[in-house]
Amino acid sequence: MVAKYQRTSSAVEGRNGYLSRLHHARRGLSKQSLQVLTIIHNFDLQRADGSTTAQRLFDRSFPNLFDWVVESLGDLPLPRQSAKAHSSNSVSTWAFPP
Repeated sequence: MVAKYQRTSSAVEGRNGYLSRLHHARRGLSKQSLQVLTIIHNFDLQRADGSTTAQRLFDRSFPNLFDWVVESLGDLPLPRQSAKAHSSNSVSTWAFPP
């Protein structure tokens, strides 16, 4: 019974809340989600001295993870056009009486 106990506020406590929600739903983590969380943990989370796990392990510095992702994205696609934008009657010709 004690092993299954969860605090009621755990659903709103960041990563632990996210993991407890997945555990509670009995879905677990997909391989892709686990890989993403591992990359964030190794290359983005910093200690008080500003070093990451990857910096300490490989003894070299790495670029900022967020900046690297933004630079590698390239141009974002344009949004889709709505059906109303293609209509020839989209501009109203009705005018107020004088």
